[in-house]
Amino acid sequence: MKIGLVGKPNVGKSTFFSAATLAKVDIANYPFCTIDPNVGVAFVAARLPCPCKELRQKLESDGRLSPPLDDDPRKGSICEPRTGSCVEFKRLVPCYLVDVAGLVPGASEGRGRGNAFLADLSNCDALIQVVDAAASTDIEGNPTSPAKEIVNAVSSIQAEIDFLSLELDNWILGLLEDSWSRGVRRVQSEGEKGILNFLHDKLTGLGSSMTLITKGFEQFKSQHNDSTSPWDWQRDVLQLLAKNLRKQLFPIHIAANKSDMALSGVLGEVNANGIIIPCMADMELALRRASSAGMIDYQLGSSEFSISDEANLNEKQLEALNKMKEKLASVGSTGVAEIIDKVLFDQLEHIVVYPVQDEGQWTDGDGKVLPDAFVVPQGITAKPLAYKVHSDLGDGFIKGVDGRTRRAVGADYELNNGDVLKIHSK
Repeated sequence: MKIGLVGKPNVGKSTFFSAATLAKVDIANYPFCTIDPNVGVAFVAARLPCPCKELRQKLESDGRLSPPLDDDPRKGSICEPRTGSCVEFKRLVPCYLVDVAGLVPGASEGRGRGNAFLADLSNCDALIQVVDAAASTDIEGNPTSPAKEIVNAVSSIQAEIDFLSLELDNWILGLLEDSWSRGVRRVQSEGEKGILNFLHDKLTGLGSSMTLITKGFEQFKSQHNDSTSPWDWQRDVLQLLAKNLRKQLFPIHIAANKSDMALSGVLGEVNANGIIIPCMADMELALRRASSAGMIDYQLGSSEFSISDEANLNEKQLEALNKMKEKLASVGSTGVAEIIDKVLFDQLEHIVVYPVQDEGQWTDGDGKVLPDAFVVPQGITAKPLAYKVHSDLGDGFIKGVDGRTRRAVGADYELNNGDVLKIHSK
């Protein structure tokens, strides 16, 4: 699962990426600071409490485990994550983020990094477009004075959102126009099925699937009532088709960065096709770094944090932390974790499941408690999950056992969010 970070230069993409992944990347106040895409792992809190909470309650009730101490650094969690972490039963699970180099208008025609930028997006399952909510950069990404009037700010943000969609539309349009008349005539005897197959073959390099192509084509048909034969469609018709296909292949969601400097109410006036979340990437990065240094106790996506030891901080550090604490309390969160959460779990419809080797103890072969948390598509069944754990488990799949009910389940058992599953294999 990969989520691409995109947008024009100098809006805070690299800061957002660093804040989400704690990866060290170049962050500078000029266009094309990032040239090659940075790929990193962001950790997102699972929607449901880690199953180790239930396990702990059971062990405590059986008298096999004492209640957690007040100074327990993990606040009761007893699982042993192989990746991520778990504190107070909040399990952090991985998601790949791709920070793609800055885009400028005309990329589909070769400007900026041109098709190199567009090609970097082809393996992404969804896009988060980082935009400048303060309207403090021009359309090329050069710094300007922040907008003082809301109508100007809305115009600037809207233009920024729209131009990425247009570049992607034009990119797909170019691929379709390349051989449309000849290609569609070749499959005309097959009717609509032939057109769908043609579109799927043409856009395979963009990560297309027949399901996505069909959805996009159905949306296109609802907007296009012309009876003209497909091989005679003009550019405006193909442009409408490209737009509907793009919405399926590259769903775009908006991280309105620098929201702490944005004019009040401006985001409510902006028209975005996907979700739009106010973000403060620079604050999130500062908080994550302070937490890593032991200066504060901060959990990803939280609306508050505590200062660990004020005696070891100087006056400027305390002043900065207290200002961030006030701002965080007033807005609820920095938005960075929130938008990744919404894209991953709501828009891409993924869930978290926990495969184990011992359905009674919820451990792996080494006795580690719930070491693995898999982020998988909603609707996945037991056998495909077995393949995700290991190909041998999938090939030799016999049955699964629900870790809570101890009930045996078959290959077609549909997993639920938070399931603990033992896989039996030959």
